[in-house]
Amino acid sequence: MSTTGANADPLAALGSLPGVAESVESVRKSVDRVYGHRVMRRRSNEITSEAALRGARGSAALSGADWALEEVRRRSDFGVDDEARVVGAALRLTAEAGQLLSIWRQSPLRVLARLHLVAAATEEDEVGRPRQAGESVDEPLIELPLPAAAEVSGRLEGLSELIIAGSSAPALVTAAVVQGELLALRPFVSHNGLVARAAARIVLVGSGLDPKSVCPAEVGHAELGRAAYLAALDGYVSGTAEGMAAWIAHCGSAIELGARESTAVCEALQRGAA
Repeated sequence: MSTTGANADPLAALGSLPGVAESVESVRKSVDRVYGHRVMRRRSNEITSEAALRGARGSAALSGADWALEEVRRRSDFGVDDEARVVGAALRLTAEAGQLLSIWRQSPLRVLARLHLVAAATEEDEVGRPRQAGESVDEPLIELPLPAAAEVSGRLEGLSELIIAGSSAPALVTAAVVQGELLALRPFVSHNGLVARAAARIVLVGSGLDPKSVCPAEVGHAELGRAAYLAALDGYVSGTAEGMAAWIAHCGSAIELGARESTAVCEALQRGAA
């Protein structure tokens, strides 16, 4: 997205797009239902842990490793093949994201670099920094044109400035823009999808919308399907008001589905079935 122009708060301006306010309100109601559940008052740590596992599974599925939840739960070796490494990276990112909340508002680029280091889990020179001219990107599921390294650098700086400056935009809008921008830019040589979704999770938690991280949007994105995810992303990349609004609404639907998932977990715990 463009970060220039007369509007000093372009994120807030997105909140006035047609349909966005309705999405924001619907998300808030869904999140409030989870937090109002009686199980959350006694066993919120269990709900957070389960949401983290399910969110990691959902994010991995969007990156090509669509494992059953119980497979993710029982496995301990995530280095045997490409899919296992994707699932392992998603699990590591979910665990790491909660440790980076205090840094995000002061240095989002530092957080993004850390997320890529955690996801890649290697010491290669290109890990933990934006890609440079001539470096290729391993992100086969996103077939959008790849921005040049110079454009990536400028847009990352612009995104960072927006985060640091703060915004009156709803958390849904900010999280959607962070995720959409990172998916569009693919600033790292690998794991961009996983990093983008982890960064959006940090926004949702740090904003106070979902402080206990019990509404995993990744679950909703996976449920809505990869094709719908990529189609909505096309809207974001288009830069049109309709496309941006559609992407934000899609992200809102994903959060609502994540909230529904955790509500079901609460109900199961209440019945003694989980």
